[in-house]
Parts: sequence; C-alpha cells; structure tokens
Amino acid sequence: MQDFKTGYLTLASPRSMFISQVIGTAMGCVIAPCVFWLFYKAFADIGVSGTEYPAPYAIHCLTLCYVFFAAAIVINLVRDLAPPRVARFVPLPMAMAIPFYIGSYFAIDMFIGSVILFVWERMNKAKADAFAPAVASGLICGDGIWTLPQSVLALAKVKPPICMKFLSRSVNAQVDGFLGN
Repeated sequence: MQDFKTGYLTLASPRSMFISQVIGTAMGCVIAPCVFWLFYKAFADIGVSGTEYPAPYAIHCLTLCYVFFAAAIVINLVRDLAPPRVARFVPLPMAMAIPFYIGSYFAIDMFIGSVILFVWERMNKAKADAFAPAVASGLICGDGIWTLPQSVLALAKVKPPICMKFLSRSVNAQVDGFLGN
C-alpha cells in the first residue's frame, strides 16, 4: 500500500512503479548478501552483548513475541472500544513497535525530526505539509544507507576522529592533567 501512496504523491505511473520494484528487488537480492558479508567481516562480534551490534532479543525472542502480540491485541481492542475522546490518547501498537524492530537509537532520530517539523510548521505550514513526508523519508533512508559506508570504514579499521567517553572523577582529573601538560 505504501508504494501506491508514494507513487500517487510523486505522480508516477503504475508501469514505472512496477519496473522500479522489479529493479529494486533484483538489486536487493545482490546487495543484501553483500552487505551481510561486509558486516560479518567488519564486526567479528555481531550479536554479542555489549558490542556495537548486539542481538539482545534472541535469547527471549519467543516469549517476547507472545507477550507483545497479546499486548498489541489488548491495546487495539481498548483503542477500538473506547469512546473517541479517550481513544485518541491510546497509542498505536505499530508505532510503539518501531524502536523494538529498528533499535532504540531511532527514537533520537524521531525526536530530532519532530522538533525540526515543529519549527518548520511554525515558520511555513504550507511548505511543511507539502514536503515533510519527502524530507522525513530522505532523512530516514540516509540514516539507513549510512550503515554501508560505516561497515566499509570499520572493515578498513578506520577509527572515528571524535569519541565520547564517560570517566570517573579521578580518571577525568588524570586525563585533564595529562592534556594540560
């Protein structure tokens, strides 16, 4: 359904949408295994707790599936059966599932995007309404596409130039003393 909505918004013909989906699917069949191989080679500790790419849900996955499935059914029932003035405050389980599916870092991206949209709507509501979906899609896509160069840089053992670390007070005093010399 989302493809048709996007096609409608961009005034694309159904034929061009079909051709682009075939091309995208064919590219995905080649690119997805290559990206997996890059991740596998670049990060030796994928899925290990406490690393950059942990898989914390794998141990309790089935239990979590049952619990969240039941919770989603209950929340949807409450939303559907409640009066409209109450139902508008009940969250959608699909929106609540995004951080679990993609990762918690996505919440920060969503917050920043929401603040930008809030300011944009205050400055020019008409342009914000017209272009916000396209800009948001581009930002989300760009964030996802960045993982490919990130894995290539990690494979080449390139370290980022800036690093943030939280130290204890005594260690911080030692570092400050060292940097002051």
